[in-house]
Amino acid sequence: MTNIEQVIEGKSATVRLALAVMLAEGHLLIEDVPGVGKTKLAKALARSIDCSVRRIQFTPDLLPSDVTGVSVYNQEQRDFEFKPGAVFANLVVGDEINRASPKTQSALLECMEERQVTVDGTTYELQAPFMVIATQNPIEMEGTYPLPEAQRDRFTARIAMGYPDPRAELAMLSGHGAVDPLNSLRAVADAAVVRRAIATVREVHAADAVQQYAIALVTATREAPEIRLGASPRSTLQLLRTAKAVAALEGRDYVLPDDLQALAVPVLAHRIIPTTDAQLNRRTTDAIVAEIVHRLPLPHDRARSPYDTRQAGTTSTYDTRGR
Repeated sequence: MTNIEQVIEGKSATVRLALAVMLAEGHLLIEDVPGVGKTKLAKALARSIDCSVRRIQFTPDLLPSDVTGVSVYNQEQRDFEFKPGAVFANLVVGDEINRASPKTQSALLECMEERQVTVDGTTYELQAPFMVIATQNPIEMEGTYPLPEAQRDRFTARIAMGYPDPRAELAMLSGHGAVDPLNSLRAVADAAVVRRAIATVREVHAADAVQQYAIALVTATREAPEIRLGASPRSTLQLLRTAKAVAALEGRDYVLPDDLQALAVPVLAHRIIPTTDAQLNRRTTDAIVAEIVHRLPLPHDRARSPYDTRQAGTTSTYDTRGR
């Protein structure tokens, strides 16, 4: 986080969420207006890890074979030879992903879900860890192709950078005026460290009541009258995985309901489709999910977890709500 924040000023929560998605073995969609640092965040995260990184500039003429790879005839061997595409890397940065055609976007479906690529009937395994960080501009619609539901559902979380506060913007003018700090950024971890961290996150404990609460959150999106298409079972799994990563980043080996509440909007909002009436009333998916979180009661099982290593009498945000 400290390394990335040399480039991204005043966005600690956003950087932490990006790291949590990586440790949850997920993929990140950064959606915001131009010029707020979407690509810089993706590049800073990639350069902070000493592993293979590929960047793909998505354009309307980009072909699926440019992403996955293609079999080329080798004159010397008199046989076809596979040339890997840009997706064969630990971190794949896809800039302006919604500028590519749906045909090219679909080339990412298999690799994002199954960590493999199939070309001409042959399956090639991708490196571990593997993460796709994509950016898109939600305002400019000319020359873009909206991401289909199947593509959006494969992104673990969608985040927005937002405009910096005046103090952070002033620091950006001072620090970025003469030289781009991204050029001097050095790696502080490698792929082996990330793999070990991912294995640790998998061991974080989630009590039965917490798992049921995650299911209740996702089920509420399917039953809400303002939502035409609710979140998928995949989103339940990714919500819990990301909550485990957030808990680990905070030094806990157990998940709290607060973790699920904080992640509900970035993990679920981009997966749902509101009804026509909700769209006419300018109800955003973020607002709908936030209202569901506020309305849904917390789990009543308050038994102390055997994984809770805090001293007796110590309370958390969850404990002080009196529920």
